[in-house]
Amino acid sequence: MKKSNFTPFEKKVYLKTAKIPKGKVTTYQEITEAIGKPDSQRAAGNTLNKNPFAPKVPCHRVIRKNGEIGGFGRNPNEKIKLLQKEGVEIKNGKIANFKKYFIRLS
Repeated sequence: MKKSNFTPFEKKVYLKTAKIPKGKVTTYQEITEAIGKPDSQRAAGNTLNKNPFAPKVPCHRVIRKNGEIGGFGRNPNEKIKLLQKEGVEIKNGKIANFKKYFIRLS
């Protein structure tokens, strides 16, 4: 990560998100638990919303803990398209067979 104008929290979120492999998803909660800030899901979401490193930091692979797709800037349909292109099954705005695609980061 070359830019130095990020907070330590933001750096950790970006670095952890960069580890999500293609065809897998994780949750905001999983990321915050993995970086030692378990109650910071909203802050992680805000950080990823302004992600300057996409697609190297694949924020489209981060979803809500209930399996819902969640936001993606102002276009959640783009997030769905990206995930489907990677082979992730989505039905009614949620990850189908969540356990199949979910990856733990901690």
